[in-house]
Amino acid sequence: MSPSAPPFFDGVFVRRLLAIAFPIALQVMLFSSRSLVDILMLGQLNELDVAAIGIAGRALFVVTIMLFGVTTGGALLAAQYWGAGNQHGMKQSVALTLTMTTLVATLAALVFLVLPEQVIGLATNNPEVIARGAEYLQITAVSLYAVSWGSSVSVGLRAMHQPAISTLFSAVGIALNLFLNWVLIFGHLGMPAYGIAGAAWATAISGLVEIALLFGYLHLKDHPIALRWSLFPEVFNAQMINRFLKLSLPTTFNHLAWSGGIFMYHVIIGQAGVDGLVALSVMTPIESLALAMLIGISNASAVLIGNQLGGSNMAQAYRQAWAVTVINFGFAVVTAGLMLLIRDPVLDLFAAMTPETRGLTEHFFMIFCVGMIVKSLPMTMIVGVLRAGGDIRFCFYQDIAAQWMIGIPLTAFCAFVLKLPLEWVYAMLVLEEVVKIIGSSIRIRSKAWMNNLVAG
Repeated sequence: MSPSAPPFFDGVFVRRLLAIAFPIALQVMLFSSRSLVDILMLGQLNELDVAAIGIAGRALFVVTIMLFGVTTGGALLAAQYWGAGNQHGMKQSVALTLTMTTLVATLAALVFLVLPEQVIGLATNNPEVIARGAEYLQITAVSLYAVSWGSSVSVGLRAMHQPAISTLFSAVGIALNLFLNWVLIFGHLGMPAYGIAGAAWATAISGLVEIALLFGYLHLKDHPIALRWSLFPEVFNAQMINRFLKLSLPTTFNHLAWSGGIFMYHVIIGQAGVDGLVALSVMTPIESLALAMLIGISNASAVLIGNQLGGSNMAQAYRQAWAVTVINFGFAVVTAGLMLLIRDPVLDLFAAMTPETRGLTEHFFMIFCVGMIVKSLPMTMIVGVLRAGGDIRFCFYQDIAAQWMIGIPLTAFCAFVLKLPLEWVYAMLVLEEVVKIIGSSIRIRSKAWMNNLVAG
């Protein structure tokens, strides 16, 4: 490291960060590509399918984020156990994580199977959109198990700095999803054209095949994350469950509140009309793809900083906390610039959009690019730093205040009382990120988040 360079620009650290971040980012892109492929292909048919799959996708997103919240306890423990050199403790964390996520996935799948019309009806009054979205939601409910098991295994692989393994099988899953979409949506290879139901079946089947191949590979290679049945009875003891729940429950509620808030933004814009709903549905997978690298860096930061905290290297962890914040901000600026350059070619892919919807989506696109730069700061601070030290309660309270007490009420006021144009309503989504930047910066400087969770 050069003596004249700021101390946090450690070349070795940056290389390790990116080595973990790139596979995670690729995995996020592949995961997001599932919904993008569905919307792109259905977008060749009509806007109602796009609107329906957009609402259903947001409902699935709420559960997916909640599952990621459940895995947080396991991720924190696994990263710190690995940093402390305790491989068996790391494996126990993964086994307990898989058990807990399976329970949550089962409950959510039952809701989607029994009450799909009620879920879709929260965001629209259009009966045709409700019918199509409910059909998609019922079929894809089973895919929640693939998300549950895949995210649980990723906890261990990331702690071991081996996220590329799950990324590889994600690539296989998205390739299969693309092929099945082509066959089932449009009716190729002698199959009937199922439309939106075909997209749902493609998502469900490809997800389950992906996770089956991943588990099979891990067992074939006798990988440490190839969990044996004998491991599960070990994790059913009060001490392990209490410690896991102490970390996971606040984060799960945090994720549920946050993703539920995102769904509420979807509801607010969707109630204004189908045009806004279609524009938002088109933007959702584009946003996920654009944010992939920023998400990758944030999750990689949590692993590396968690390793430092598990090894009681507090000064190093604090230095790296600011380093990752600066690095992610730089990537956000570059990504926003690239997104602006490819805006028109990307939107040209959605052939079924009317001129009015296309114009609204272009405005949404511009606003998102600016908001992404702002969003990169709290994303890193919260996901990559504060949660790495187990500072879960602060993150929860901050999200509740920023989103549900400030962001959502003001957005609803602008939409339903002031009746501002949808572009201005969409721009209000950035407000909560500004609040989080202020709160997270103060919290990091306080060093109250720096905890060794596995000491002793």
